[in-house]
Amino acid sequence: MIQWRIFLAMLTITAIAGGLAGWAGVEYGLHREAREDLDTVLHRDLDLSVAQNQRIETLEKEFAAERVRYQTEMRAANRQLAQALAQSHSEGPEVERAIQRIHVAMAELQVRTVRHVLAMRGVLTAEQARIFDRTISKTLTSDSP
Repeated sequence: MIQWRIFLAMLTITAIAGGLAGWAGVEYGLHREAREDLDTVLHRDLDLSVAQNQRIETLEKEFAAERVRYQTEMRAANRQLAQALAQSHSEGPEVERAIQRIHVAMAELQVRTVRHVLAMRGVLTAEQARIFDRTISKTLTSDSP
């Protein structure tokens, strides 16, 4: 019986570690590298008008607040998961609720990120949007970590 509990605990920890690694990869890939590429394209390469620059800065400030909110929720969900694992030492309803909470926050952040990118695109002229689209496509299909 004890071996079965150890197996379930290790399986749960492995699943959590995999999920956290995936989340970290998404964070790094979408927010670090993509942000640098998009910022470079937006603020250096697209020759934005003053009005476009102001609108994009407003969108970036609004999204920054949203991103912090979802990242805060993910950290809270991770703490909930840690507490559930420490108390139960097995996969149960509390662990499942915490995992679901993490997934909901991650998914919502991803949806909000896509909406943010589309909102920025909406500020651009047709030619600027073509350059922006190429950058997005390159960023999302890149094999680099």
